[in-house]
Amino acid sequence: MDEDQIHQIAKGNELDGYSKIDRYNQEKIDRISSHYGGILSDLGEDPSREGLLKTPERVAKALQFLTHGYDLKPEEILRSAMFREEYSQMVVVKDIEVYSMCEHHMLPFFGKAHVAYIPNGHIVGLSKIPRVVDAYARRLQVQERLTNEIRDCIQSTLEPMGVAVVIECKHLCMSMRGIQKQNSVTTTSAFTGAFVNEKTRAEFLRLITASLD
Repeated sequence: MDEDQIHQIAKGNELDGYSKIDRYNQEKIDRISSHYGGILSDLGEDPSREGLLKTPERVAKALQFLTHGYDLKPEEILRSAMFREEYSQMVVVKDIEVYSMCEHHMLPFFGKAHVAYIPNGHIVGLSKIPRVVDAYARRLQVQERLTNEIRDCIQSTLEPMGVAVVIECKHLCMSMRGIQKQNSVTTTSAFTGAFVNEKTRAEFLRLITASLD
């Protein structure tokens, strides 16, 4: 995102010392919000009533936040914390929270991602894997493509002996509209290299379902 176009809004709470900074591209906010008065009218609302006066701008900011993954480069996120290491056993990061937007209806889907790789001379800082998940999730998505993009990014950047990704999500386009099945969960998976082997894949699946309790 162009720093010259970023609008910063700082809100501080003097009681607890907490300060929150949101960064927005104000030109994009203005363009997106300009459409929402008409949309509210078409929905049967009065965009001039008190509760809706700032709704177009709020929606525009929410959409920019929910799709800020377009401004991120997942490969660079991984490269920023790659280290040479001779560890060659499975590395698993599970229960990574996923929040994304279905590209078909622009309704949220959310759940968890489980990611593993087997190093081949390089490891990566553990926090970078959830960041890669978030970089792809914070875009208009379908779960199938999201799963593959995470897998392919880790495989091409780290060049490990294999990558495994499993994502489990609930889709509001299924529970709030359409088929209206509130308890359905969609599971997708993608594997490369050593994880194509049934034994290795079974170990990964056992680890992501196991409890440490």
